[in-house]
Amino acid sequence: MSDTGFDRTTGAATTPSGRRGEPGRSTSTTPVRSQRSGAGEPASAGPEVAYLDATAGLPLHPAARAALLVALDEGWADPVRLYRDGRRARQLLDAARESVATVLGARPDEVSFTSSGTQALHLALAGTVLGRARTGRRVVVSAVEHSAVLRAADRHEAAGGEVVVVGVDSLGRVDVPQFVAAAEPGTAVACLQAANHEVGTRQPVEPVAAELRVRDVPLLVDAAACLGVAGVPAGWDLLTASAHKWGGPAGVGLLAVRTAVRWRSPQPADEREAGRVPGFPAVPAIVAAAAALEAVTESRASTEPRLQAQVDRLRREVVATVPDAVAVGDAVDRLPHVATFSFLYVDGEALVGELDRAGIAVSSGSACTSDTRRPSHVLAAMGVLTEGNLRISLPPDCPDRHIDRLLAVLPAAVARVRDALGAGGL
Repeated sequence: MSDTGFDRTTGAATTPSGRRGEPGRSTSTTPVRSQRSGAGEPASAGPEVAYLDATAGLPLHPAARAALLVALDEGWADPVRLYRDGRRARQLLDAARESVATVLGARPDEVSFTSSGTQALHLALAGTVLGRARTGRRVVVSAVEHSAVLRAADRHEAAGGEVVVVGVDSLGRVDVPQFVAAAEPGTAVACLQAANHEVGTRQPVEPVAAELRVRDVPLLVDAAACLGVAGVPAGWDLLTASAHKWGGPAGVGLLAVRTAVRWRSPQPADEREAGRVPGFPAVPAIVAAAAALEAVTESRASTEPRLQAQVDRLRREVVATVPDAVAVGDAVDRLPHVATFSFLYVDGEALVGELDRAGIAVSSGSACTSDTRRPSHVLAAMGVLTEGNLRISLPPDCPDRHIDRLLAVLPAAVARVRDALGAGGL
C-alpha cells in the first residue's frame, strides 16, 4: 500500500505530509492547447486557449487527479467482497459517499452513484413514477428542463402517463403559483432544475418545494448546472448531478433520494448502490469525483464573488461594444459563472467557429448539442432569439486576461459573421 492515502473524513486524497493534491502539480484547471504548424510536423506550444465553456464540462481538478491515482491502486477490487482488497475498496467508496452527502446535506444512504447525470435523471424520474404508481401517473416539468428530463417525460407519456409542461417567463423562470397549481392530485413527481444550464437563471426551488410538500408531491431537482459553483437549494426530495461539471471525471453521475420518497427501481433488481443503480461501481472515478466536489465547495466562498464580477463585466461590455447584442437571462438571480447573449443577424455556430480560430472556446445556445441543428428549446420557451446566441461559462479559476481577450476579439468576430451573411450594413 502506498504512502499516499484517502482521508475518509473529508473524502480527499492526501500526500504523506497530509496535504491534499499532488506535490508539484499546478492547481489550475485552465487547459492549454498545443498547435501544429503543419501536417507531419511536431507539436509546438501555441497560444493559450481561453476555455469559457465550463457548463459543458471542466478539466480534471488536481484534487480529483490525486485521488484517482490513489484509488486506481487501492480501490480496484469489488467493494462487496470481504477480503482485504474488497474491504479497502469499500472504505474508499464509503468515504466518497459520506463526503458527497455532507455537501448535499443528505444522509450517506440517500446518495448513489450512476454512470452519468443523464442516467441519474432517468432513474430518478422513472423510479419515482413507479414507486408512486398508486398516487397517480402525472409528471410536471418546466419547459426549460434539460433534454434528458424532457425525453424521459416523453417516454412516460408514450407509455400512457400524463405530462404537464409549465412555461417560463422571458428570463427563463417559472411562476411559483403556476408551477404548483399544475401538481394536481394524482401527481407522481414534479421536476424543476436548480438553475438553467443555457442562460444561468436560477429557479425558485425552495418556495416551490415548500408548496409541493403540502400537496405530498416529491420534487426532483437537476443540480448539474450549479453543484460545486453555487449553493444547492433546500427542499429537494430527489437530486441529480454530473461529476464532469465540477471537475470530476466523466462517467460519474449522482442520484440522491430522500428516505421518505417512495422510489422503486425501474430496472432489474441489483444489490449495488442500495438497489438503485445496477452494475459494478467505478470506485476510482467515484473517489476522484468526491475529492473534486469537496475541493470546489471549499473554495466557493472566494470563487463565487470573483466569477460574479467577471460575468457582470461581460454583460455590461458586450452589450456596449457589439451592436444589436442583448444579454439573455436574469441579470441578478443567476449562476455566478454564466453569461448568454443574443446577436441579431448572426449565426451562432459560425460565431463559435470564429472565436475558436481565435483560441477562445465557447458554445452557442442555438443548438442543444454540437451535433444537432435544432433550435434551443430553452430559448424558444423564453421567447427570445433562438439563433445567433453565445453562451459563455467561466471555469472556477478563469483569469481576467481571458475575459480581456474575449472582449477584444468578439466585436470583430460578430462583424465578420454578419458580413458573411450579407447583413453587415443592417
